[in-house]
Amino acid sequence: MATPDLILTGAKVRTLDPDRPHATAVAVRDGVIVAVGDEGDVREWRGPGSEVVSLDGAHLVPGLVDAHSHPVWGLDMATGVDLSGVTDLAGLRATLAGAERTDGWVVGFGLDHNAFEGRPVDRALVEDVLGGAPAFLRLYDGHSALVTGAALAAAGVTGPRAFAQRSEVVCDTSGRPTGHLVEHAAMDLLADVVPRASYAARRSRLVELLSAMAATGLTGAHVMDAGDPELVESVAREIVLPVRLRFAPWCMPGVSEDGLEELVASQGRGGRHWRVAGVKFFMDGTVEGGTAWLEHADCHGQGTEAFWPDPEAYGAAVRHLHRAGVGTATHAIGDAAVGHVLRVVAGLGPTPYGRHRIEHIETAPDALLPRFAELGVAASMQPPHTGYTRADGTDEWSRRLGGERARRAWRLRDLRDAGATLALGSDWPIAPYDVRAVLATARAPRGAASGRAGLSGLEALEGCTSHAARAAGEEGVAGRVAVGYRADLTALGVDPVEAPADEVAQSPVRLTVTGGHVVHRG
Repeated sequence: MATPDLILTGAKVRTLDPDRPHATAVAVRDGVIVAVGDEGDVREWRGPGSEVVSLDGAHLVPGLVDAHSHPVWGLDMATGVDLSGVTDLAGLRATLAGAERTDGWVVGFGLDHNAFEGRPVDRALVEDVLGGAPAFLRLYDGHSALVTGAALAAAGVTGPRAFAQRSEVVCDTSGRPTGHLVEHAAMDLLADVVPRASYAARRSRLVELLSAMAATGLTGAHVMDAGDPELVESVAREIVLPVRLRFAPWCMPGVSEDGLEELVASQGRGGRHWRVAGVKFFMDGTVEGGTAWLEHADCHGQGTEAFWPDPEAYGAAVRHLHRAGVGTATHAIGDAAVGHVLRVVAGLGPTPYGRHRIEHIETAPDALLPRFAELGVAASMQPPHTGYTRADGTDEWSRRLGGERARRAWRLRDLRDAGATLALGSDWPIAPYDVRAVLATARAPRGAASGRAGLSGLEALEGCTSHAARAAGEEGVAGRVAVGYRADLTALGVDPVEAPADEVAQSPVRLTVTGGHVVHRG
């Protein structure tokens, strides 16, 4: 064995390798694990160039991964005034009245649908406190926004629009835009007029964000968008990215054959700690926005249409990519959306894990659960989302769905019991990126899901390690502490399997190693 670059000793190593479940020392060279053993092995491994780090009893596990995140696109999503703490309309009005302006605009993010207290989302609720300033306020789900009349005027939006995807400029009965923009195409109408941070500011924020993510123990993220390849490439040439980024660019309704071939050609692009691998689809939107695709309408009579106006066109696009060997990840929240994706994958024939996956799965009936394991479709879920709902069913998500469907909320435990590969994430900036909170809420779901059992400590850990690797088709190189695997490692102050969930959420992070580089020291 060549002399290791890095030796970690004095650890309680939980390897997730069935051939050697536990160890106390790990050696790394050129970003790969080259030895796993005990304290007695360290003297033999050590060479003149080895850095030896004593972990003094810390719990070392495979590097934690966020299986659904937006750390680059999120730089634009999570900008301006943080509205995530607003709980009611009075609080929203007070916050906006005192909000800082950016080039004359009020820009905000993280606004909870529940803050409107059951009222329709309408600019008339807030315009009088803004003094005529244009405002663009993203709702927490990332699929909708509230904008003012001045903002609409700046973009030349005076009435309804037609889109290739299921999007809407919501208007009242007179045709007046209410300021509620639903889904991406509608929000994109204002993309050229809303103030945006400079390249230098975005670059600085990206480095700060990835470093902060690594400080929670994160070593990798499955990025469910195209990001900004030029920005990421520039940063990655100058520093070691603290978090390994795996991008899946979007495929939207109306895509041409040439567009699909461009997505195929983009696969494999990348550099140190980042690459493009897979394609992201949307089969529906969100429950609160009325765009989740449901078998039966929600309480407002909405939710019976797919994001792709022609769902069969979605299937044709998936088949095209599948034939080219490209994996897909499809956003599907409602029961009809989940069912359609599973039917499309069933028509492809046998597929290994890592080829196709479904994101979110917020409500699903019993009959669909075993299909994930049968078809090799990974379930990618975000336990922190449960915090936007309430156990008593008074939240917007639960009210929209009604009791029966709300009782199917975030069926983490049921999907694991049905044999599914279950990858876990945060969906930052929709929810906080702290991976320790992902582990904790997977074990103790909140709100509408609080009445059902969560995962065990081991299953939660697997969701951010070995199952995340399998969902990406990387189980042969990631998700274990074993020889030949990536040297992505996380050392925590408590055992993430045995410690209570609330202690895991607050655990000190002693060390984060990405690709053999120490990117955080506690």
